[in-house]
Amino acid sequence: MVENDQDLIQRLTEENPRFRKLHEEHRFFEKKLQEYEDLSYLSPEEDLERKKIQKLKLAGKDEMESILRDFRH
Repeated sequence: MVENDQDLIQRLTEENPRFRKLHEEHRFFEKKLQEYEDLSYLSPEEDLERKKIQKLKLAGKDEMESILRDFRH
């Protein structure tokens, strides 16, 4: 993202409770996914959980992008 987007994200994180929650979840999901990436082997349950987290992270990112798009206009 360009520098203006970073400023906008910071502003929305401070002013918009929904965006702040989505942003925090997104960072949490990134951390959890990294933990799975660091493992040499995933059990079927862990792999299922990893895929679930990926989907949740993507859905949250889509909603954040929608909020950003609406705020720009």
